[in-house]
Amino acid sequence: MAVALIYPDREGETYGVKYDPGHRWLYKSAMEPDDFVLIKCFDSIQDGTVAILSPHTAFEDPKTPKGAPLRESIELRALVFYEDHEL
Repeated sequence: MAVALIYPDREGETYGVKYDPGHRWLYKSAMEPDDFVLIKCFDSIQDGTVAILSPHTAFEDPKTPKGAPLRESIELRALVFYEDHEL
């Protein structure tokens, strides 16, 4: 569902997620610097064969040791085209 992001100097939009018992959430613990997770944020194929969006979130892990280095995140955007799919 669309959720408004209202800032003092602009407005934007993001998506929120409502509870659904069919949702499945994964938690990736103890990741090392060379580990990575790819998250599909949007797919233009909207014929019901694939998910269009992939919700994701973050939280403060109470089990993190004091003084542990902060987690770093790198965002990369890419376009993927399939030969056998019409745009």
